[in-house]
Amino acid sequence: MTTPSLDAAYLDPARRHDFVLLFDASDSNPNGDPDAGNLPRIDPETNQGLVTDTALKRKVRNYVALYEQGLAEDDPLRERLKIYVEEGVALNERHRRAFSALGKKGSKAADPEARAWMCDNFFDVRMFGAVMSTGDFNCGQVRGPVQLAIGRSVDPVFQQELAITRVAVTKEEELKKLLGGEGGKDREMGRKAIVPYGLYVTEGTYSPMLGARNGRRSDGTGVDTKDLTLFWEALTRMWDQDRSAARGRMACRGLHVFSHTNPLGDAPRHRLVERVSIVAEHAPARSFSDYSVKVVEEGMPEDVYYYNLTE
Repeated sequence: MTTPSLDAAYLDPARRHDFVLLFDASDSNPNGDPDAGNLPRIDPETNQGLVTDTALKRKVRNYVALYEQGLAEDDPLRERLKIYVEEGVALNERHRRAFSALGKKGSKAADPEARAWMCDNFFDVRMFGAVMSTGDFNCGQVRGPVQLAIGRSVDPVFQQELAITRVAVTKEEELKKLLGGEGGKDREMGRKAIVPYGLYVTEGTYSPMLGARNGRRSDGTGVDTKDLTLFWEALTRMWDQDRSAARGRMACRGLHVFSHTNPLGDAPRHRLVERVSIVAEHAPARSFSDYSVKVVEEGMPEDVYYYNLTE
């Protein structure tokens, strides 16, 4: 693999990358809390909105799955873009496929070759890691090179519940009463939870010590330039593929990447992400234009390269 030039160092799997992702939600529920009646998640002490890292990874997985479907049938890249964690699929069946492809019988002990096969064939295993030691086909465990933090809104958000009605009744008994003139409900009530507006920020890291396979890091997951290219693309474009009645207006508002020269990093992550300054210019904020976002590039560590990948 050819190492990308400094103009595209953010695509180099042998470098460490720290990044800041900004996204917003307007009249949407960015991440409902099932323990709170599916209200938007918040920090109860500050009322700042929260979006879990697992919700963000789910969006990445869904985008990659759609991307893979759009490739030609004979495109060899399709073999590397399968998704391990999918709805309606038993994970142990994935493990069995690895042993079958390698011509091996099941094993209770972790099999390094099966682990490598899973990394090579499943994008989310390669990027996020997985626990694959369940069942009779032990593929071991993978610590993912990409880690995402929980997203948090810049300012407190307001949880709002809207009452909605439905003209179609649920029970046949109610319908018979209506048609027979016996009364009954001609409407059914429901609730819809939203935040009027919230600008969220999350941080992430890619570690080449866990992802790249070169030199003494032969046990890496095998991340390559194409994987990083697709990952950055997913972070900026996955919102358009995630539309629903609850998430009608969500969008990426910034992707800021800091690429290091030293695989272990040339500066602490918190020092780099703090260079992304977000200030509300109007209150209460109701759109992204109500914020000022600036990145301080002056005094950047010499061996760290900054990229604004915002579309």
